[in-house]
Amino acid sequence: MADTEQVSDAIVAEAEAAAETLAQVKAEIAKAVFGQDRVVELSLAAVLAGGHALLIGAPGLAKTRLVEAMGTALGLANQRIQFTPDLMPSDIIGSEVLDESPSGQRTFRFLKGPIFTQLLMADEINRASPRTQSALLQAMQERHVTVAGVRHDLPAPFHVLATQNPIEQEGTYPLPEAQLDRFLLKIDVQYPDLDTERRILIETTTGEDNIVRPALDAERLIALQSLVRRMPVGEKIVSTILALVRDARPEQTSDERVKRLVDWGPSPRAGQALMLAARSRALLRGRLAPSIEDVEALAEPCLGHRMAMRYDPTGEAPNLTDLINDLARNVG
Repeated sequence: MADTEQVSDAIVAEAEAAAETLAQVKAEIAKAVFGQDRVVELSLAAVLAGGHALLIGAPGLAKTRLVEAMGTALGLANQRIQFTPDLMPSDIIGSEVLDESPSGQRTFRFLKGPIFTQLLMADEINRASPRTQSALLQAMQERHVTVAGVRHDLPAPFHVLATQNPIEQEGTYPLPEAQLDRFLLKIDVQYPDLDTERRILIETTTGEDNIVRPALDAERLIALQSLVRRMPVGEKIVSTILALVRDARPEQTSDERVKRLVDWGPSPRAGQALMLAARSRALLRGRLAPSIEDVEALAEPCLGHRMAMRYDPTGEAPNLTDLINDLARNVG
């Protein structure tokens, strides 16, 4: 019993210190990205949970700026890849080059690609061919690449924030459902409100940029990711997550709308993502354990890209986002 109390006290102390550090991280990011508090929180939650995120939004909504600011504030090396139809897997992963020594001896040397970083922005990932997408997504899952039979481990931590433009779909290669599942969260980036857009107009056109400074480093981030996985989760939260994921499957639900409208539902990986993201969000908000409100807030980002709706010829069915949010409210 005493050992359990000591462990709990240690986690409480770590969580309190982490909350202060993460508040500094958010404050640094806010110097560069205005009014996207939800997007910043979800992006940080994905990283704290050890996963990757897919940002979906129109051009000009500060997605690139967000990744750059996050990389600096978290103390991570970051790179950006602009995906295009002619991008090859070797352009991302790297390739072997032939070196010749002064004595005339020839050897192959692996030249690392831009994926060998800690925070990678995959810009407009749906513009690359499926072959190139698969090379990136496999590396995201395995955390290493294999070239000419030799394994090359990626840096730790390693996270990908990929972007998609929901407006322009001509000449794109949409990610298959099985590959979308590799992203812990899908984050919709919305237009700013009036006051935020006014601030953007004034503060970003003066030629004076606020400098984002590191508030973390890679070693401390890894420690925070370990803390997230050790945070306690109440039985009510576990039951709520299970109920939500199972209610979203047409084969297991008692909800007639899901049976009628949903083509396929989320896998157990969605429940894992929701459990980890709920812990991360709680920590970001200075709490030791996740709440029902965390589950409701993260339901759509965790489940939205892991489900599909059937075609509705009447046009009267709710959209997927509304359906997931309604399910989350009902099970909570």
